[in-house]
Amino acid sequence: MRNSIIRKLDHAEWQLLRDIRLRALSDSPEHIGGDFAEESSWGEEQWSSQLEKFDFVIAEVDGESAGGMNIEKLIGDFGATCWIGSCWIDPHYRGQGLLSEIFTHIDEKAEEEGWSVQGLGVWVDNFVAIAIYEKLGFVKMGPEVPSTRTPDRHYQRMIRHSR
Repeated sequence: MRNSIIRKLDHAEWQLLRDIRLRALSDSPEHIGGDFAEESSWGEEQWSSQLEKFDFVIAEVDGESAGGMNIEKLIGDFGATCWIGSCWIDPHYRGQGLLSEIFTHIDEKAEEEGWSVQGLGVWVDNFVAIAIYEKLGFVKMGPEVPSTRTPDRHYQRMIRHSR
């Protein structure tokens, strides 16, 4: 039986953030916004600044990092109080309910952290992710939106209220 812990990174854990983020970019560059080569060259200052701008929630399984996401607090489209980004689970742990555990943690901390209405954007051709998000309670909102960073790609905004 696996032992999983879901938690928010603290500001001193920039190396753990770097490791998870670079694994995500290496594994799923087509789904994770960012540039592996650029972010690989970042030092402590750049990674620490990410921890000041965003909350990062991670999943650890048996002491090993298994995935996570960033959460930006904001007043967003369709009433979102935060925006979920760079959601990623290590391939070894996919299909084991970790993403659901992360969102249960987000629900438990929603009022305290300001995460009560979560928004996210998902590529319109990422059908697996869309289905998973819908199972977690996300609803498609508005039309498909053209990406400003990736020409010829569109994303779908989705919204979820904490349970």
